[in-house]
Amino acid sequence: MDGDPSVEPGLDGFSRILPLPYRVAIILVCGIWAWGLNLHYLYFVKIDVPALIRYSTRTTQRHIPHHHSTYRLATFLTIPLAVSFFFFWTITGGEKEIVRQWQILPQSYLVFFALCFIVPIQRMSHNGRSRFVQTLKRVSIGGLAQIQDGKFGDILLADVLTSYAKVLGDLFVSTCMLLSSKTTSTSKPDRGCGGQYLVPLVISIPSIIRLRQCLIEFVRVRKNRTADSGWGGQHLANALKYATAFPVIILSAIQRGYDPKRINMSETGLFRLWLFFVFINSFYSFYWDVAKDWDLSLFSSARERNKPEHPWGLRRNRYFHARQMYYTAIVIDFFLRCTWSIKLSPHLDHFNDLEGGIFLMELLEVVRRWMWIFLRVETEWVRNNKGPAPDDILLGEFGAKIDED
Repeated sequence: MDGDPSVEPGLDGFSRILPLPYRVAIILVCGIWAWGLNLHYLYFVKIDVPALIRYSTRTTQRHIPHHHSTYRLATFLTIPLAVSFFFFWTITGGEKEIVRQWQILPQSYLVFFALCFIVPIQRMSHNGRSRFVQTLKRVSIGGLAQIQDGKFGDILLADVLTSYAKVLGDLFVSTCMLLSSKTTSTSKPDRGCGGQYLVPLVISIPSIIRLRQCLIEFVRVRKNRTADSGWGGQHLANALKYATAFPVIILSAIQRGYDPKRINMSETGLFRLWLFFVFINSFYSFYWDVAKDWDLSLFSSARERNKPEHPWGLRRNRYFHARQMYYTAIVIDFFLRCTWSIKLSPHLDHFNDLEGGIFLMELLEVVRRWMWIFLRVETEWVRNNKGPAPDDILLGEFGAKIDED
């Protein structure tokens, strides 16, 4: 199997410098810095993110803004990571045998990272960390709060988790290799660790979470249906979007362990089928980002798209006045959506040459999600203050009775 240390004992140059556990740690810490930047800019333009996610607001000048708390937490996590890097590089010098022996350093940092969200340190963004853990517990099984309890925050976090799907897979691989008697977590990543389908299953968890949330919303709308709420079809369409990731992941796993005796399809035919579902997932996700998450008119009728009251392909009510921001986001989202769908596939590890390419794409997906959050939050702010778009039934507030179970 590809990635089996017994078959591929060599440790590539990138993994000697940056073993898999450190890559996971870097991306997680970068994600916290990125969230701080989101909060900072949106605070600067007077979009109240805490109000949107139903988080406690800072009522006095004695309380520092939320982005300051996030930066403080990110700094607290970054300094030990830098120190750990320094000692690891100093001790190992990039020598593969020494790198394999010193898995204790990166793994210790991952334990430290987890403890920072569990241990109740009062002066280190305690409320924010507690709220994050509580929300993560709820969404980890696909749960969804009511509007008044922070539904938008649940959806935002669950969407972010889909961008960390491959990172979660790498975290599982790192842990699996740590517990294995045949290898170490700083060896060449064995993405077949635990069996052919276990890593793909882990990668699919964020999509499963988000799909269940969509189905919960569909049931709520159907249960409390009104003349203005529609029949909930958009929630089913959104669920279908997340479901399109499963064929990509499953077919990728089959290709990784391709056996012509067990699979009644040629390898070429299997690849073409996989490529077909990659195309569907990429373009469906891109369409949803632009048309539904950002409420832009790029995919609307020509009449709506060319209305004189707004720039071509955008919308009338916009909080960011620079139209270039929207157009740039559309272009970047398109290219990174397509690339990410391919990189989500475990069987392409040996084509990406490899580990450096995978790490770069994971970082770029964090950047894409960071950019997506700006427009997603701005769209929700516009919906709440200017009213939802006429055909929007996704997250706009329809009145309390629609979302009561």
